Amino acid sequence: MNKTSQKYWPIALALTLIIGVLFGYKFSNTGAVEFNNKSTSLGNNSKSLQTFNEVIQYIDQEYVDTVNQQKIIQQTIQNMLQNLDPHSYYIPPAEVQAMNEPLEGNFDGIGVEFNITKDTIIVVNPLSGGPSELVGIQAGDRIITVDGEKVAGIGVTNKMVMDKLRGERGTEVKVEISRTGSKQLIPYTITRDKIPLNSVDIGYMIDDNIGYIKISRFAKNTYTEFMDHSNKMQAKGMNKMILDLRNNGGGYMDAAINICDEFLEQKQLIVYTQGRARSKKEHFATAKGSLHNIPLIILINESSASASEIVAGALQDNDRATIIGRRSFGKGLVQEQSNWPDGSAIRLTIARYYTPSGRCIQKPYDGSIDDYYDDYYDRFESGELVNQDSVKNNDTLEYKTVSGRIVYGGGGIMPDSFVAIDTNTIDQKINNLLYHGKVRKYAFHYVDMTREHLMQAYPDPTRFNRKFKITTSMISQLCDRNNIDQISSSAVGYSLLKNRIKAQIGRYLWSNESFYPILNLEDPVLKKSIETFTVPPR
Repeated sequence: MNKTSQKYWPIALALTLIIGVLFGYKFSNTGAVEFNNKSTSLGNNSKSLQTFNEVIQYIDQEYVDTVNQQKIIQQTIQNMLQNLDPHSYYIPPAEVQAMNEPLEGNFDGIGVEFNITKDTIIVVNPLSGGPSELVGIQAGDRIITVDGEKVAGIGVTNKMVMDKLRGERGTEVKVEISRTGSKQLIPYTITRDKIPLNSVDIGYMIDDNIGYIKISRFAKNTYTEFMDHSNKMQAKGMNKMILDLRNNGGGYMDAAINICDEFLEQKQLIVYTQGRARSKKEHFATAKGSLHNIPLIILINESSASASEIVAGALQDNDRATIIGRRSFGKGLVQEQSNWPDGSAIRLTIARYYTPSGRCIQKPYDGSIDDYYDDYYDRFESGELVNQDSVKNNDTLEYKTVSGRIVYGGGGIMPDSFVAIDTNTIDQKINNLLYHGKVRKYAFHYVDMTREHLMQAYPDPTRFNRKFKITTSMISQLCDRNNIDQISSSAVGYSLLKNRIKAQIGRYLWSNESFYPILNLEDPVLKKSIETFTVPPR
């Protein structure tokens, strides 16, 4: 390992996780997506198609072992599309519904968040207004049977839970649960219903003036969710906003455009798309915007992609927002989903999108797909994540914002204000607890054992966030559970450890309403945003 790698080794794990997320994203939520929802078919007139069919038949008849012809065809289509660009891909029939769910914004089920602990399904939270909450399912309940079949102590998996609890809206599922204080199993009949998948994780007031909204993806209902949070915060006195698009891999382009429309004046250009077979299509702001006069900061990082970059690029080019963080991913391609007679679908890249200044921020993809995603390692090795001067701007692709500021194309949105990834060395024991899921497991156990007391002492997230304290005895319990030496309060990273424990306990009690407000207290990017809010874009 070279000196550069040694210097930045604390970032390696975080990068590995980011890349893992994006490889999943590559085959699921592709950035800016349009749907034509049309059935498509191919004719067999082409000699090439005839040859392909004959080859498949030949393999099926003559290969030494039995082959799955359908699987071969699907793999061939996938490989063909992936050779075009990293974001075009094939969706087999069995996966179409699951692939659409994150963007469509709902699925059918019973509406619970759950963990599997000691081979038992434990309800973390019944979703507010969902079927389980309506019948009385509570956080901490253990699901023992489903439709008369035992599901505890049998090697239960996430897939088994999904298969048994999901189902068509209106259908019933019978469960028996074990609850603390009850000696007998409690039976419930739950009628499955539409379960919303929220794309806005949180909206809350940081102080009397600043509102914070975090969007995890751009889905069908994102704009409505965003406006709900925005309207509530304006009623509370919000006159500045921080919009967090970090780790947001994209989604529906229309959702991104509608959100931009709220901040821009009528007839300001938001984005335009163009492709070989698609003529130029421009999207302009209308007169409907309700946030014209709200100063705005947008947070981005190396995992902000596509629809996130549409928002950041549009508001940067129009000098409407200050962008803070690190260079975004660099995906300027638009996919269109076409449905096929066998139930499968293809998401094919049909256009590039351009910011108002004319930037196509798609990064190069001349090499292999692995090389394309290894760009993260390149950024790491070059020092870009810790030093703004290490960012490789493409000086030949200069563009100007409305006010004449220079911005660059060729690979992502560059922030107006750079905040490096945190490379501070922390105590090795604390590092081990934070990055191996041990804090999360402790928090879950702590809440599971003390939930009734916690709910009585802290009956709402606001009171929990303000009053609950992490004690030295809790740190000792965490160390004991993980068989490590006790951690001194003077250890580097001690306050960060306390913050993460409290945030996770808050999540298991009050979901995101506690998690993000607590977590954000130790967020250097958010701190920079608050400190520099009045500084205009450079």
